[in-house]
Amino acid sequence: MILPTAAEEARFWALLENAWAGLGPEPNGVRRALAGRDVSADAFEEATELEEHLDRVLATLADECAGLSAEELIALDRVVERKLHEIDRADVHEVTEGSDDGFLYARGFIVAMGREFYEAVSRDPRVAIGDAEGEAMCYFFARVHADRFGDYPETGSGISRESGTNRGGWADLEVRSKA
Repeated sequence: MILPTAAEEARFWALLENAWAGLGPEPNGVRRALAGRDVSADAFEEATELEEHLDRVLATLADECAGLSAEELIALDRVVERKLHEIDRADVHEVTEGSDDGFLYARGFIVAMGREFYEAVSRDPRVAIGDAEGEAMCYFFARVHADRFGDYPETGSGISRESGTNRGGWADLEVRSKA
């Protein structure tokens, strides 16, 4: 099992933040506000606004990755894979809801919003937003790799980004269903 290194994770978050920075202060202020908001307040409108910016962010991110090697892209894909897997949890799903694919895309949105939002949701799943989607983030680096090198990479992590595969994230639910 290959885990992302701290340096690879730091590089991923830095690349993503740099891509968001190009949009200016307004969308970035909305992202920061989402991470620190009162969880009782509805944030659907803000999430929708940020979803509209996501294509531009990912286009910028793709440009930033233009010179990366296959190994570097695989390492970044491994980071995304790990982040999606870590928040594949029943308590996060309870807030975001959705089918297996819908929950994957909701987790993609969480990752795409950056480290601050990701960590806020990880600490308190009530920060997550129902119906928010970031499908393109889920396989972003794998697709960039495939476009440049002709195949989807194997990350070697031994985990899946698909919904319901993080046994630790769903353990409480399994225990309750057996009772």
